[in-house]
Amino acid sequence: MLVLRSGLTRALAARTLAPQVHSSFATGPRQYDGTFYEFRTYYFKPSKMNEFLENLKKNIHLRTAHSELVGSWSVEFGGKMNKVFHIWKYDNFAHRTEVRKALAKNKDWQQFLIPNLALIDEQEFEITYLVPWCKLEKPAKEGVYELVIFQMKPGGPALWGDAFRRALNAHVDLGYSKLVGVFHTEYGALNRVHVLWWNESADSRAAGRHQSHEDPRVVAAVRESVNYLVSQQNMLLLPTSFSPLK
Repeated sequence: MLVLRSGLTRALAARTLAPQVHSSFATGPRQYDGTFYEFRTYYFKPSKMNEFLENLKKNIHLRTAHSELVGSWSVEFGGKMNKVFHIWKYDNFAHRTEVRKALAKNKDWQQFLIPNLALIDEQEFEITYLVPWCKLEKPAKEGVYELVIFQMKPGGPALWGDAFRRALNAHVDLGYSKLVGVFHTEYGALNRVHVLWWNESADSRAAGRHQSHEDPRVVAAVRESVNYLVSQQNMLLLPTSFSPLK
Protein backbone atom coordinates (compact mmCIF):
# COMPACT_ATOMS: atom_id res chain seq x y z
CA MET A 1 0.00 0.00 0.00
CA LEU A 2 2.87 2.36 0.87
CA VAL A 3 4.50 1.59 -2.49
CA LEU A 4 1.24 2.36 -4.32
CA ARG A 5 0.83 5.67 -2.46
CA SER A 6 4.43 6.62 -3.17
CA GLY A 7 4.00 5.97 -6.90
CA LEU A 8 0.75 7.95 -7.00
CA THR A 9 2.38 10.87 -5.17
CA ARG A 10 5.24 10.99 -7.69
CA ALA A 11 2.82 10.87 -10.62
CA LEU A 12 0.74 13.75 -9.24
CA ALA A 13 3.87 15.77 -8.51
CA ALA A 14 5.10 15.27 -12.07
CA ARG A 15 1.77 16.46 -13.42
CA THR A 16 1.83 19.50 -11.14
CA LEU A 17 5.37 20.45 -12.14
CA ALA A 18 4.87 19.89 -15.88
CA PRO A 19 5.38 23.15 -17.80
CA GLN A 20 2.17 24.83 -18.89
CA VAL A 21 2.03 26.01 -22.50
CA HIS A 22 0.68 29.52 -22.88
CA SER A 23 0.51 31.88 -25.82
CA SER A 24 0.03 35.64 -25.95
CA PHE A 25 -2.04 34.90 -29.05
CA ALA A 26 -4.75 32.91 -27.23
CA THR A 27 -8.07 34.75 -27.14
CA GLY A 28 -9.18 33.52 -23.71
CA PRO A 29 -8.90 36.98 -22.08
CA ARG A 30 -11.01 38.49 -24.87
CA GLN A 31 -13.65 35.82 -24.37
CA TYR A 32 -13.88 36.68 -20.67
CA ASP A 33 -14.48 40.29 -21.70
CA GLY A 34 -17.24 39.13 -24.05
CA THR A 35 -16.68 41.51 -26.94
CA PHE A 36 -16.42 39.83 -30.33
CA TYR A 37 -16.51 40.78 -34.01
CA GLU A 38 -18.70 39.30 -36.70
CA PHE A 39 -17.22 39.14 -40.18
CA ARG A 40 -19.91 39.18 -42.86
CA THR A 41 -19.16 38.65 -46.54
CA TYR A 42 -21.80 39.22 -49.20
CA TYR A 43 -21.54 37.99 -52.79
CA PHE A 44 -23.77 39.79 -55.24
CA LYS A 45 -25.26 38.96 -58.56
CA PRO A 46 -23.40 40.67 -61.42
CA SER A 47 -24.15 44.42 -61.64
CA LYS A 48 -26.18 44.35 -58.39
CA MET A 49 -23.50 45.27 -55.82
CA ASN A 50 -23.61 49.05 -56.34
CA GLU A 51 -27.40 49.05 -56.23
CA PHE A 52 -27.33 47.26 -52.88
CA LEU A 53 -24.70 49.62 -51.44
CA GLU A 54 -26.68 52.68 -52.47
CA ASN A 55 -29.81 51.30 -50.85
CA LEU A 56 -27.89 50.32 -47.73
CA LYS A 57 -26.33 53.78 -47.45
CA LYS A 58 -29.80 55.30 -47.15
CA ASN A 59 -30.80 52.85 -44.42
CA ILE A 60 -27.59 52.02 -42.56
CA HIS A 61 -28.62 54.26 -39.64
CA LEU A 62 -31.42 51.79 -38.90
CA ARG A 63 -28.85 49.03 -38.48
CA THR A 64 -26.13 50.96 -36.60
CA ALA A 65 -28.71 52.08 -34.04
CA HIS A 66 -28.42 48.57 -32.59
CA SER A 67 -24.73 47.66 -32.84
CA GLU A 68 -21.46 49.16 -34.02
CA LEU A 69 -20.33 48.90 -37.61
CA VAL A 70 -16.53 48.79 -37.50
CA GLY A 71 -16.04 48.91 -41.24
CA SER A 72 -17.64 48.29 -44.61
CA TRP A 73 -15.66 47.59 -47.78
CA SER A 74 -16.06 46.47 -51.35
CA VAL A 75 -13.48 43.95 -52.52
CA GLU A 76 -11.28 45.32 -55.29
CA PHE A 77 -8.88 42.40 -55.69
CA GLY A 78 -8.77 38.86 -54.36
CA GLY A 79 -11.25 36.02 -54.83
CA LYS A 80 -14.71 36.40 -56.29
CA MET A 81 -15.95 39.62 -57.83
CA ASN A 82 -19.01 41.61 -56.65
CA LYS A 83 -18.15 41.09 -52.99
CA VAL A 84 -18.74 43.27 -49.90
CA PHE A 85 -17.17 42.75 -46.48
CA HIS A 86 -18.47 44.06 -43.13
CA ILE A 87 -17.17 43.89 -39.56
CA TRP A 88 -19.76 44.27 -36.76
CA LYS A 89 -18.94 44.58 -33.07
CA TYR A 90 -21.01 43.01 -30.26
CA ASP A 91 -20.67 43.18 -26.48
CA ASN A 92 -21.43 39.47 -26.15
CA PHE A 93 -23.64 36.76 -27.68
CA ALA A 94 -26.70 37.91 -25.75
CA HIS A 95 -26.24 41.35 -27.27
CA ARG A 96 -26.18 39.87 -30.77
CA THR A 97 -29.36 37.91 -30.06
CA GLU A 98 -31.08 41.09 -28.87
CA VAL A 99 -29.97 42.96 -32.00
CA ARG A 100 -31.28 40.26 -34.33
CA LYS A 101 -34.64 40.24 -32.55
CA ALA A 102 -34.91 44.03 -32.64
CA LEU A 103 -34.11 44.17 -36.35
CA ALA A 104 -36.68 41.48 -37.12
CA LYS A 105 -39.32 43.70 -35.47
CA ASN A 106 -38.14 46.93 -37.11
CA LYS A 107 -40.59 47.58 -39.96
CA ASP A 108 -38.38 50.20 -41.63
CA TRP A 109 -35.38 47.87 -41.65
CA GLN A 110 -37.42 44.96 -42.95
CA GLN A 111 -38.89 47.19 -45.66
CA PHE A 112 -35.33 47.83 -46.88
CA LEU A 113 -34.00 44.32 -46.32
CA ILE A 114 -36.59 42.04 -47.87
CA PRO A 115 -36.52 43.39 -51.45
CA ASN A 116 -32.73 43.81 -51.36
CA LEU A 117 -32.11 40.21 -50.38
CA ALA A 118 -32.87 39.32 -53.97
CA LEU A 119 -29.67 41.12 -55.02
CA ILE A 120 -27.50 38.85 -52.87
CA ASP A 121 -26.16 35.63 -54.36
CA GLU A 122 -24.42 34.19 -51.29
CA GLN A 123 -23.47 35.08 -47.69
CA GLU A 124 -20.77 33.95 -45.27
CA PHE A 125 -20.03 34.92 -41.70
CA GLU A 126 -17.51 34.17 -38.98
CA ILE A 127 -17.26 35.05 -35.29
CA THR A 128 -13.84 36.32 -34.22
CA TYR A 129 -12.03 37.79 -31.23
CA LEU A 130 -9.27 40.35 -31.24
CA VAL A 131 -6.10 38.74 -29.95
CA PRO A 132 -5.22 39.99 -26.43
CA TRP A 133 -2.18 42.07 -27.35
CA CYS A 134 -3.93 43.91 -30.19
CA LYS A 135 -6.39 46.76 -29.95
CA LEU A 136 -8.40 47.94 -32.92
CA GLU A 137 -6.68 50.93 -34.54
CA LYS A 138 -8.32 53.64 -36.62
CA PRO A 139 -6.08 55.13 -39.34
CA ALA A 140 -5.76 58.91 -39.26
CA LYS A 141 -6.58 59.34 -42.93
CA GLU A 142 -8.27 57.60 -45.83
CA GLY A 143 -6.60 54.75 -47.64
CA VAL A 144 -7.01 51.15 -48.72
CA TYR A 145 -7.18 48.05 -46.57
CA GLU A 146 -5.79 44.57 -46.99
CA LEU A 147 -7.34 41.60 -45.25
CA VAL A 148 -4.95 38.65 -45.09
CA ILE A 149 -6.40 35.32 -44.00
CA PHE A 150 -4.03 32.71 -42.58
CA GLN A 151 -5.10 29.11 -42.15
CA MET A 152 -2.79 27.66 -39.50
CA LYS A 153 -2.04 24.08 -38.56
CA PRO A 154 -4.22 22.42 -35.90
CA GLY A 155 -2.93 22.90 -32.39
CA GLY A 156 -4.02 26.46 -31.73
CA PRO A 157 -2.08 29.51 -30.60
CA ALA A 158 -0.08 27.48 -28.08
CA LEU A 159 1.61 25.89 -31.09
CA TRP A 160 2.01 28.77 -33.54
CA GLY A 161 0.89 31.97 -31.81
CA ASP A 162 4.22 33.41 -30.68
CA ALA A 163 5.98 32.77 -34.00
CA PHE A 164 3.05 34.35 -35.83
CA ARG A 165 3.19 37.42 -33.61
CA ARG A 166 6.91 37.87 -34.22
CA ALA A 167 6.31 37.78 -37.97
CA LEU A 168 3.60 40.45 -37.72
CA ASN A 169 5.69 42.66 -35.46
CA ALA A 170 8.56 42.54 -37.91
CA HIS A 171 6.36 44.23 -40.52
CA VAL A 172 4.86 46.71 -38.05
CA ASP A 173 8.05 47.70 -36.26
CA LEU A 174 9.86 48.36 -39.53
CA GLY A 175 7.01 50.48 -40.89
CA TYR A 176 6.09 48.47 -43.95
CA SER A 177 2.35 48.67 -43.22
CA LYS A 178 -0.03 49.89 -40.50
CA LEU A 179 -1.75 47.20 -38.48
CA VAL A 180 -5.47 47.77 -37.85
CA GLY A 181 -6.41 44.54 -36.09
CA VAL A 182 -5.63 40.84 -35.64
CA PHE A 183 -8.59 38.49 -35.20
CA HIS A 184 -8.73 34.80 -34.30
CA THR A 185 -11.76 32.81 -35.46
CA GLU A 186 -14.08 31.34 -32.84
CA TYR A 187 -16.85 30.13 -35.19
CA GLY A 188 -16.00 29.32 -38.79
CA ALA A 189 -12.81 27.68 -40.02
CA LEU A 190 -10.82 26.97 -36.85
CA ASN A 191 -7.14 27.88 -36.52
CA ARG A 192 -7.78 30.83 -38.83
CA VAL A 193 -6.32 34.29 -38.27
CA HIS A 194 -7.47 37.46 -40.02
CA VAL A 195 -5.02 40.36 -40.19
CA LEU A 196 -6.34 43.74 -41.29
CA TRP A 197 -3.76 46.21 -42.64
CA TRP A 198 -4.00 49.83 -43.82
CA ASN A 199 -1.99 51.53 -46.56
CA GLU A 200 -2.27 54.91 -48.23
CA SER A 201 -2.81 53.31 -51.63
CA ALA A 202 -2.51 50.04 -53.50
CA ASP A 203 0.83 51.26 -54.91
CA SER A 204 2.27 52.10 -51.47
CA ARG A 205 1.16 48.70 -50.26
CA ALA A 206 2.94 47.02 -53.20
CA ALA A 207 6.12 49.03 -52.57
CA GLY A 208 6.15 48.13 -48.88
CA ARG A 209 5.59 44.48 -49.66
CA HIS A 210 8.47 44.36 -52.13
CA GLN A 211 10.81 46.07 -49.65
CA SER A 212 9.83 43.75 -46.81
CA HIS A 213 10.58 40.70 -48.96
CA GLU A 214 14.17 41.93 -49.26
CA ASP A 215 14.58 42.80 -45.58
CA PRO A 216 16.48 39.98 -43.82
CA ARG A 217 14.83 40.85 -40.47
CA VAL A 218 11.36 40.26 -41.92
CA VAL A 219 12.46 37.19 -43.86
CA ALA A 220 13.89 35.60 -40.70
CA ALA A 221 10.71 36.24 -38.69
CA VAL A 222 8.40 35.00 -41.43
CA ARG A 223 10.49 31.89 -42.07
CA GLU A 224 9.75 30.67 -38.55
CA SER A 225 5.98 31.20 -38.80
CA VAL A 226 5.52 29.52 -42.19
CA ASN A 227 6.32 26.18 -40.58
CA TYR A 228 2.85 26.35 -39.04
CA LEU A 229 1.02 27.71 -42.09
CA VAL A 230 -1.43 25.66 -44.17
CA SER A 231 -2.60 28.34 -46.60
CA GLN A 232 -3.17 32.05 -46.93
CA GLN A 233 -5.15 34.43 -49.11
CA ASN A 234 -5.77 38.16 -49.21
CA MET A 235 -8.19 40.81 -50.43
CA LEU A 236 -7.68 44.48 -51.22
CA LEU A 237 -10.59 46.39 -49.68
CA LEU A 238 -11.98 49.81 -50.59
CA PRO A 239 -14.06 51.56 -47.88
CA THR A 240 -17.68 52.23 -48.77
CA SER A 241 -19.02 55.76 -48.43
CA PHE A 242 -20.63 54.92 -45.06
CA SER A 243 -17.73 52.94 -43.57
CA PRO A 244 -16.42 54.24 -40.21
CA LEU A 245 -12.96 53.03 -41.18
CA LYS A 246 -11.97 55.12 -44.21
